Amino acid sequence: MPLVVQKFGGSSVADKERIMNAARKAIQAKKAGSQVIVVVSARGDTTDELIELAKEISEHPPTREMDMLLSTGEQISIALMAMAIQELGEKAISFTGAQVGIVTDSSHTKARIKSISTDRLRDALDAGHVVIVAGFQGIDGAGNITTLGRGGSDTTAVALAAVMGQGRGDKETRRQGDKEVACDIYTDVDGIFTTDPRLVPEARKLDVVSYDEMLELASVGANVLSSRSIEFARKFGVPLQKRSSFSDVEGTWIVPEAEWMNNVIVCGAALQKDEARIAVIDVPDRPGVSHQIFTAIANKNIAVDMIAQNVGAGGKASIVFTVPAIELHATIKALGPVIQEMGARVQDEEGVSKVSIVGTGMRSHTGVAQRMFTALADAGINMKMITTGDIKISVLVDKNDGVKALRAVHKAFDLDQPRPGSGLPIDEKVPDTFNGKNEQELLAQLASMEDIVVSDVVLDDEQGRITIASVPDRPGNCSRIFQAVADAGIVVDMIVGNPSENGLAQLSFSVPSTDLQRALEVTQKVVKSIDPKAVAGADSNIARLIVSGIGMRTHTGVAKRMFGALAERGINIAMINTSEIRVSVVVDKSKGPEALDALKNAFNLT
Repeated sequence: MPLVVQKFGGSSVADKERIMNAARKAIQAKKAGSQVIVVVSARGDTTDELIELAKEISEHPPTREMDMLLSTGEQISIALMAMAIQELGEKAISFTGAQVGIVTDSSHTKARIKSISTDRLRDALDAGHVVIVAGFQGIDGAGNITTLGRGGSDTTAVALAAVMGQGRGDKETRRQGDKEVACDIYTDVDGIFTTDPRLVPEARKLDVVSYDEMLELASVGANVLSSRSIEFARKFGVPLQKRSSFSDVEGTWIVPEAEWMNNVIVCGAALQKDEARIAVIDVPDRPGVSHQIFTAIANKNIAVDMIAQNVGAGGKASIVFTVPAIELHATIKALGPVIQEMGARVQDEEGVSKVSIVGTGMRSHTGVAQRMFTALADAGINMKMITTGDIKISVLVDKNDGVKALRAVHKAFDLDQPRPGSGLPIDEKVPDTFNGKNEQELLAQLASMEDIVVSDVVLDDEQGRITIASVPDRPGNCSRIFQAVADAGIVVDMIVGNPSENGLAQLSFSVPSTDLQRALEVTQKVVKSIDPKAVAGADSNIARLIVSGIGMRTHTGVAKRMFGALAERGINIAMINTSEIRVSVVVDKSKGPEALDALKNAFNLT
């Protein structure tokens, strides 16, 4: 019998009428022939109210007790939902996360799932119940109640679909349209839009988006689904749909990448409003420095977002990265001993926002960065930081410019127009299969559900690097540089941009080795036209290591493990760039093969 996991967010269960509406949707799915698991969040503003209650008692309440407090919100919701379904004439039973065996680690307020026992769930489903499960919560090995952090109910729902999906049919039966287990995330909107329609009224709903695109959008601030829930969906091949709880309109499907998606340069844009920028300046340009810095941060379970390390000079380098603004104080505190030991210094800046564009078509189209930078320059917006990924470009801007920047890039990539493929039957836009992994691989991953999953490490030693220094940090300068490079037909891959001190900026980017000399000539010409004091140089002696996987940013240990493996071999890192699905580093070309071996060993890919 098919099974569907339905997740209802806080707005979908905020009052009696909405709870009854959600209950009817669960019953409708059951009467259509499916077994049904319903995951619910705390009602309305309950979680915020509980946090305020805690603050009345303590300014810094213990995290264990916060989990004990916050978990009560979902317990109210599951009991009311079970009552509503029973009132409508169907059997229902409610369970907390602990009661259904959601076992997590002990990181209170942001725990990760280690395993889920399905026995009690299956027994209740087989007895004909609609099963109601509290989202956002679990229990650790010592019996303490834990919560999963932001988006935890989404994570619970997709994780339950993942574990319940194993053993229920082969990969072909998990196809969209003939799926054995699926997950519907119900919210107060119709699906996933090209950007937040509250900020950009012209935003359009997407019919389909790939797992990787959704991961990148979620990580850069699109308030749609939690990154961790998409990680589960991608890892375990869960058909995932985001849809409205207030209508029966088809939502947005999150699926494996299809060939037609490569024709769409950008599928969406996002704004992360509350970021903080930290610059660690004058660190020794030697092996192990990045490892020391990011180990100190990872040990406090703080997820670093953008990382940009430019080329060092004079034996010194700077590493710049962002964290959520709420984590700034904790990050600075964690860095204190390391910075003192290195003789470095730290600058931090609040009041910044991150604007990003995402799309699989970036892999095969040139001039994407230039188009974005031109849109921002035309809007008079200065960029404080640039990082790129395989299918993402992010820039940091003043918080006051955030919404204006989002609107500018949304318009620049015609995201207000119908996307190619829109309107086609869903079966024509979704790949035939959701999961190509064999049962052994899946069972191994289920035993440690949220462990880091690194799928590949690649060595690219066929690129060269252009480094620009002393360029005035003003709107339009980056767009002029990349316009000239794009006009020359040169493909740009990795981009790292940072303002330096004294109102100047440093910019590095990689191009194919065969185009390096031509790129240098073009770049030198344009930077001299910007400022005669600006300089540009080329380096063909580089190798780029690309680590790909799931949840590269949300797993705080990825950078720690990666940089540590290189430090143990005495390999210095010249550049760093990050995204949700890739972390890239640049090293000396002669060290490339050894670096590849070190990283493969670190992630057990040998």
